[in-house]
Amino acid sequence: MAGRWRLSAISRNRGFTLLELLIALVLLGILSTALYGSYFGVIRARERASAGMESRRELGATLDLIRREITSALFNRADKRLRFVVEDRDDFGAPASALELTTLAPPAGQGRSESGIVAVTYRMAEKGSVRILTRQERDLFSEAVTSPAYPQMEQISSFLVECYDGSKWVKSWDSAINNTLPKQVRVTIQVAEEGKPVEFSALAFPRVSGSW
Repeated sequence: MAGRWRLSAISRNRGFTLLELLIALVLLGILSTALYGSYFGVIRARERASAGMESRRELGATLDLIRREITSALFNRADKRLRFVVEDRDDFGAPASALELTTLAPPAGQGRSESGIVAVTYRMAEKGSVRILTRQERDLFSEAVTSPAYPQMEQISSFLVECYDGSKWVKSWDSAINNTLPKQVRVTIQVAEEGKPVEFSALAFPRVSGSW
């Protein structure tokens, strides 16, 4: 009887079987994979959220800049250098307006000769496989060379500028032909968020509706 009890105790204390170890390793692998996937899923979500916030800030700054420049647009029938032109264009079916206007500019800093009046041009362009919105600025009364166009906003789907003449919205405008500035200007920028197109708009009211 005592011999059988000793054999039973030895049997119980002999450790894990190979099958038990394999099961434990499989469960450990499944748990590690789940934790690994969850961790990097959180990291990717944070990166997407951060990129989305940065894109929203860039978009807001761009719309606000264009709105302020349109609000301060200048036009004079006697001076052809002062102009406001919107060209209706498209890029493979997507709006790609071109905007050229003369506007007041804030001081740029020390060491720069400037008149405070600049000609600004916005256009869509291709950079690799993405569309970008470029901005080019030139001091109207300075002899300095026009600054090169630089990317104002990247990864943009479309850029649409519409002008209100008092009765309807139009996609083209030329102050030399219309002989005035639009009463209202609507700027719409479309971007892709998580694979879906999203539009953001800003409304501007030029302060000067005729000559000055």
